[in-house]
Amino acid sequence: MSFVDMEAVAAIAPLKEASYPFARAEQLHEALRWCITDYYAKASLGKEFEARGLMVTGQSRLGKTHEVKKLLTSFHAENIMMPSGQPARVITILLSRRMTWKDLGLAVLEALDYPLNGRRSQNYIWARVIDEAKRLGVIGIYFDECQHVFSKDNHKTNRNFLDSFKTLMKDARWPVMLILSGVPELAGYVRSEEQLARLLRPVEFEEIRLPRDLQELNNLAYSFADEVKLCFDELSTEGFLKRLSFACANRWGLVIELIIEAFALCKCAGETNCTIDHFSQSFSRMYGLPAGFSPFEIEDYEAAFDPIVLLDHLKKDD
Repeated sequence: MSFVDMEAVAAIAPLKEASYPFARAEQLHEALRWCITDYYAKASLGKEFEARGLMVTGQSRLGKTHEVKKLLTSFHAENIMMPSGQPARVITILLSRRMTWKDLGLAVLEALDYPLNGRRSQNYIWARVIDEAKRLGVIGIYFDECQHVFSKDNHKTNRNFLDSFKTLMKDARWPVMLILSGVPELAGYVRSEEQLARLLRPVEFEEIRLPRDLQELNNLAYSFADEVKLCFDELSTEGFLKRLSFACANRWGLVIELIIEAFALCKCAGETNCTIDHFSQSFSRMYGLPAGFSPFEIEDYEAAFDPIVLLDHLKKDD
């Protein structure tokens, strides 16, 4: 028996590849274009300058990482030649744990294809970061889940990171544009360093808010349904969309995950009309709950479930 269900692959692949054009994507694009235009203009003068950057914040599972990575893919595809004569690059670093500034430097060097022995000094490591970034034309670094380097209790460490981020953007040898993304607490840390906050343009990702976002939710579902030629008409109601948002803790990213799972189930079953049952099964799979126990089937679902508890359960599984 094969470990790969090719029928499921055929159903899931086009859904995973699909992308819904949220308005926030255009906001993010405009902000990044502003940063890169500013960098290009200053670099073309041949004088010392400081780079600008972005601070992208929002609760978990809102799609921040997906949107930023998708935007950076488009940016690299444009192959912009900078005044240095090199194509502009932005590298990505995922900060999944607490680390020192030295640890972070080693991680950046790894992303720059320049692994270095950790016995080197912190100053040496970051000097190599600047040298390699300049050699490769890396004008920016995207630090994803950036809140992990900060602590509510260790103000000295926080200050070190904030000062060091600021120094990277102001480095006379090769200023680096920063994109910092994370949960809303990140903004509080950044704002405590006034000069760094001034250099970072804020972009906030919002949770689903009803009834404001009912039409957006509906459009999102139809967009994915159209990709795989499924009918969503039966579920295109205010009541179902409210349950969908609730089941996903009002997080856009979770809504997309649940829609993909439900539509894939529908396709694999050889059906063309997506139903409550498909979403209920998908919910049970996502949260590891008994079949039939979901906000899509229980009448008093708001009393039966706590979406934040469910969200915390998903975080433990990450």
